[in-house]
Amino acid sequence: MSHIKPALALLAVAAATLTTLSPTPVHAAGTLSGAAPIVIGHRGASGYRPEHTLEAYSLAIAQGANYIEPDLVMTRDGELLARHEPMLARVNLDAAGNIALDSNGRPTINRTDTSTNAWQLPQYAARLTVKTLDGVRVGGWWAEDFTAAEIRSDIRAQERLRDLRTGNNAYNDQFVIPTLQEVINLAKAKSIELGRPIGVYPETKHPTFFAAHTQAGGLQRMEDRLLQTLHANYGNNALAPVYIQSFEVSNLQYMGALTNLRVVQLLSSGGRPYDFTVSGDTRTYADLATAAGLDFINDYAQGVGANTNLMIPLVGGRLGTPTTLVADAHAKGLEIHGWTFRAENFFLPNEFDSNSDPAALGNMTGQVQAFLALGMDGFFTDHPDIGVAAVVPEPATYALMLLGLAAVAGAAQRRRGG
Repeated sequence: MSHIKPALALLAVAAATLTTLSPTPVHAAGTLSGAAPIVIGHRGASGYRPEHTLEAYSLAIAQGANYIEPDLVMTRDGELLARHEPMLARVNLDAAGNIALDSNGRPTINRTDTSTNAWQLPQYAARLTVKTLDGVRVGGWWAEDFTAAEIRSDIRAQERLRDLRTGNNAYNDQFVIPTLQEVINLAKAKSIELGRPIGVYPETKHPTFFAAHTQAGGLQRMEDRLLQTLHANYGNNALAPVYIQSFEVSNLQYMGALTNLRVVQLLSSGGRPYDFTVSGDTRTYADLATAAGLDFINDYAQGVGANTNLMIPLVGGRLGTPTTLVADAHAKGLEIHGWTFRAENFFLPNEFDSNSDPAALGNMTGQVQAFLALGMDGFFTDHPDIGVAAVVPEPATYALMLLGLAAVAGAAQRRRGG
């Protein structure tokens, strides 16, 4: 045991040296709590596997994500499933809003918004239909027109960005569409296995649309079903590893009055919440990102999920001058989580591109760190491994890692003392 004290002494010297010579660790940069920013696996590790599958969520966890994010839609019988949109597969429409057909008279699938093989299953061909989703005509096969048993039995996931993430097409038609409970079961099992908390960050998709579905079918309201499931698994506890998010407002207000779980208002870079459109409220997402808007959000939510352009707008395809949104949110006591960080050149600001190939991976680390420098409290990413590395860069020595741990522990002690 005699080697321990010298080793600790060396670590202390190394730590002192790093304190004076190294830049501040990224995770020490001014989050609301003082803790490291959280990394949220956006639909799982969707840069590497078809999104919203247990395989994508499992990979996100293996890559170090703190949270996994299931978008939620409902089936005909009221089950909550993880899908990006109600359409299991989407088709293109012509200028008149009717289903566009190819030269063989077959519907043409939308190649950026089709996430299952429903379009290839002849037994469901007659379920192709056009509906109005948030005021827009959309054609496809809709989750609410299927029972959970049908989806579980026959339908399998496909890569949604099939022409960009071509490598993920190798996993097409293999993975089932998971229920919310299955996603929670995975997070809880992996938390035990890995000895670290892995949270869930569900989003209610198109609440106004699904409110009409549940009312027409005599089903439990989506928000009630969600809270029932979350409370059964985590309790009604503000410290639970759970955030609930939505682009609409009234459903978050409804849930915020019924739960102690954390609620996050999503803010897009344009437009306005669809329930505002329906109710005649003229406020936009940009209005909600102002000081007055944040005061309004603070009445029912504990955080905001902001499009990256609301924090650092793009100017000519490159990052421009940061806004005060992060500081403004923190001043109101609101966490702020940014979306969405993706590593392909296609999605990156131009200065972080690696080359002219849109599918090649660029410097997402540099992009993330530009936002972490503002004090962003967490972020959604399709590439959790790169996100984790951006938050806690590979330490040159164990001393740097210890410094980070000490900073987090000190912040936690300060919070307890306050």
